[in-house]
Formats: sequence, structure tokens, C-alpha cells
Amino acid sequence: MDNVAANTPCSDDFWTYTLALPHDGRAVRIARAMTRTVLHTYGMPQVSDVAELLASELVTNALRYSDGPSWIRLSNPRTKHVRVGVWDSNPTIPAPFRGALHPPGPPECAERGRGLLLVRECADRWGGYALGEEVFGMCGKLLWFELAA
Repeated sequence: MDNVAANTPCSDDFWTYTLALPHDGRAVRIARAMTRTVLHTYGMPQVSDVAELLASELVTNALRYSDGPSWIRLSNPRTKHVRVGVWDSNPTIPAPFRGALHPPGPPECAERGRGLLLVRECADRWGGYALGEEVFGMCGKLLWFELAA
């Protein structure tokens, strides 16, 4: 039996990868690299660019609005979707993820504030919820999105 063929992942297998990220600006690049590597390994290069961009927006949000580490998780819950979630220690759900159909955007001259609106526009599904102390022994929130693979 060919070892390469035997070890090639099937797109409908369940898989999940989680990475702890320090509160460090370099975490964004590492999260992008992990996202790209996992999606290419599982035969989903068609969603890699968008997933990388949106994952970097969620990790950037975690760095900007929390003061501790964050975690990124990629999974394929036996569907034709990939789910990316980012947990951080700030329990406040940002306005674009609170469920408003058309949340207000930043002023035109603003230099930031569009990242989570970009996630809403590009993802097939997205959401966020506050978490109690049961996750990693700390409070916080989880923001996530899904893309059809």
C-alpha cells in the first residue's frame, strides 16, 4: 500500500487544530501561516486566501482589544465548511458581531475598524459569544466564521 495515499486526508474527515498565541503582533502572521498550511494539507486551497485574511482580522481584534493570550482553532466538522474561531480574554462582543443587520461602520477617514465588517461580508456564516470560566480556566469571548470549502 502506498504510504502517501494512505495518509492523504479526506475532506469529509473530522479534524481540528488549535494553537495558543501570545499577546504579540507576530501572532497574526503565525495564525495566517497555520491557516494556510492546514487548508492546503486538507485539500482546500480554494478558501485559503479568504480564510487567512479573515483569521488575521480576528487575531488582530484579539490583540487590539484584550491584554492576554488568544487561541485560534480551525476545524472541519464533517461538513463542506471550514470553521475558524478565535478566543480571547475580553468578554465584550464587538458591535459588528452582535447581530445587527447593518452595523454602523467606521467614519470614512478612520484608519481602522473595518476588519470585523470584512469578516461579515466574506464569510458564509459568522458569530460570537461570551464565554464563562469553563474555557481554558478564563473568561472571554469566541468570534468565529465559516467558509464553504
